[in-house]
Amino acid sequence: MSETPRRVVIVGFPDATLLDLASPADVLDAVNHLGIEPGYQVTTASLGGREFRTTCGIVVSARYPLERVAGPVDTLIVAGGHGHRAAAEDVRVTDQIRRIAAMSRRVASVCTGASVLAGAGLLDGRRATTHWIFLDEIARRYPAVSFDPAPLFVRDGNVYTSAGVTSGLDLALSFVEDDHGSAVARQVARGMVTYLQRPGNQAQVSLFLSSRPPDSGPVREASAYVQTHLDGDLRVSVLAGHVGIGARHLARLFAEELDTTPTRYVRSVRTEAAAVLLSDTALPLGTIARRCGFGSGETLRQAFLAAYDTTPSAYRRLHRRRTTPFTASR
Repeated sequence: MSETPRRVVIVGFPDATLLDLASPADVLDAVNHLGIEPGYQVTTASLGGREFRTTCGIVVSARYPLERVAGPVDTLIVAGGHGHRAAAEDVRVTDQIRRIAAMSRRVASVCTGASVLAGAGLLDGRRATTHWIFLDEIARRYPAVSFDPAPLFVRDGNVYTSAGVTSGLDLALSFVEDDHGSAVARQVARGMVTYLQRPGNQAQVSLFLSSRPPDSGPVREASAYVQTHLDGDLRVSVLAGHVGIGARHLARLFAEELDTTPTRYVRSVRTEAAAVLLSDTALPLGTIARRCGFGSGETLRQAFLAAYDTTPSAYRRLHRRRTTPFTASR
């Protein structure tokens, strides 16, 4: 006997980002195509059930009016996009999202959809994230929310918020893993030609580091692991074990392909990630040191002196791009 599908409602609005809608929907639909039960019944909803034009110009025809969505709902997902400000300030939208959230097992946002959840009061007193470009603006508008600029996605209770655009795919894969296990999530990821999922605590900035791995082979795999586990144990023996070769063999490959050692590579990636956080966030130095795997502010200071011939504090003063301190400080 077939199990009842998990009901998923994805909320859109004028000037929503198409990928914010499509990425989670396609990940969940892939589970259905695998024949896994219970699957997902994905529905797009909008105010009045009206079609809406996305930021890229494609028009989406919503299946349901927000006002007519009845429970129970397994997962409520709110998209982001340039229209997030208007949606967050529209009480007709936020009232309905608050109502549906109350009868949902979990609630989530993609990208700037976090501002819509915040406008509905669903993030008050919670830790959350959103796209790093818009985080200052949204944090100023909703001071009751503890916004964290670093992670790809954050879970606080049954409420999930994610960073920019493609992080919605990572978030949806984490839902599949929670609901059906890692083997199913891995199968979905392979079918979509993507990683199983980038960890939620991966820093958004690590996606933009200039240090790029080779096109293939153990060095590429080890490099990708470094960039997604900055605060983890990245000794050569650990990296070698991760890629399934000996430590000496991995060291030779790093020398041949990157003209460096694994240890120096790890240090350079961590230092570069810390540099981006110093310029783009107001996180305390100790927090940045821990997130980037330095363990202490003094170790971070030594790395900066070696790499940039300056201290982290001096680097921040010179390269600072943000003016509003973030509330997350742990």
